[in-house]
Amino acid sequence: MNLKRNEPKHKTDRDNGGISRRTFLRAGTVMAGGLLASRCIPAAFDELAEESPLPPFTGPRPTVALAQADRYDGALIRRQVHTMLDQLGGLGDVVKPGDRVAIKTNLTGGTGYRGQLDLPATESYVTHPEVVRALGEAVLDSGASELYIVESVYDADSFPLWGHTAVADDLGATLVNLNRPGPGRKFVRQPVGDGWMIYEDFIFNKLLTDIDVLMSVTKMKCHACAGVTLSMKNLVGLVPAVYYRLTSAHNHRSALHGDGDAYQTRLPRVIVDLNRARPIDFALIDGVMSSNSGEGPWNQGWQASIKPGVLAAGKNALATDAVAAAAMGFDPMARSRRERPFRLCDNHLELASRMGLGTHDLDHIDVVGESISGVRYEFVPYGERG
Repeated sequence: MNLKRNEPKHKTDRDNGGISRRTFLRAGTVMAGGLLASRCIPAAFDELAEESPLPPFTGPRPTVALAQADRYDGALIRRQVHTMLDQLGGLGDVVKPGDRVAIKTNLTGGTGYRGQLDLPATESYVTHPEVVRALGEAVLDSGASELYIVESVYDADSFPLWGHTAVADDLGATLVNLNRPGPGRKFVRQPVGDGWMIYEDFIFNKLLTDIDVLMSVTKMKCHACAGVTLSMKNLVGLVPAVYYRLTSAHNHRSALHGDGDAYQTRLPRVIVDLNRARPIDFALIDGVMSSNSGEGPWNQGWQASIKPGVLAAGKNALATDAVAAAAMGFDPMARSRRERPFRLCDNHLELASRMGLGTHDLDHIDVVGESISGVRYEFVPYGERG
């Protein structure tokens, strides 16, 4: 398989099997580097601007659990995570004996900012290892044969300095840097399926197609280009960065974000494409300690640290993110490019709902444990001052 750097496959050239240079934004938009937009967004998504009504939700009501935790004490986190699992009916319908399970943590941005922070990154903008540990223990108790902790880490120090190496050693789990090829030293292409919006398929470490269960364990935060970054947004870290840059000078996945005003529509749709290519089987959100006004210290106006004191978990990622967004003080059904936290972008929760990934309507979600009003903390979106 010939996978060229900086040229992710957006659409198959069926005549020669090569990789097209085209990226798929709204017609007429030209990206930096000469990549021409040529895919039209399906009609259901163009109608967002016209506020077309959502199709009725007819699936089974998802359940989301909320719990309070005011510190990263291992015993406290373990107790609260296990309580939420019990309230959700356990993991027996998610993890079967012998399953291979991957926990996708959120270790964004690299460790280079540690000298500028008053608190550890795990207490402000990356997933705390004790949250990963608690879920990992429950996964092994459910009979998983292999446990992986995975992330496309920015630098080699991310796993050890942020405590994930120690957790992996304690659990007997394998750490996997998704920026590198997987078993057999291979990257693979994983299709999104019919109705893809930006990417027809994604380049993945092969492990992601070999595992039985994918869990997203992320930090509760706002995001400059996605409004909120919760379990669904966490999947941006599934793809190897080297294949998703507009230019080799970029050190982030700039092709997923786009240039100029493209971020308003592009990244929210990429998030949905990723969640269709590799769906999340279980979501756990770390909001014990977090930060404001963006996803990390590289954002202008970013503020650390805040203490929402909340954990959220569920078996449907969209519903879990909707409840978490409400616990942050936001309306998960906020109008795209009009209402906070989505004033600068389309609401990817709505896009996911329109694509049939569940519901973001709180009227159709059962919340167990703590009530949303009991844990609500008023986050400040990117671009606003607290």
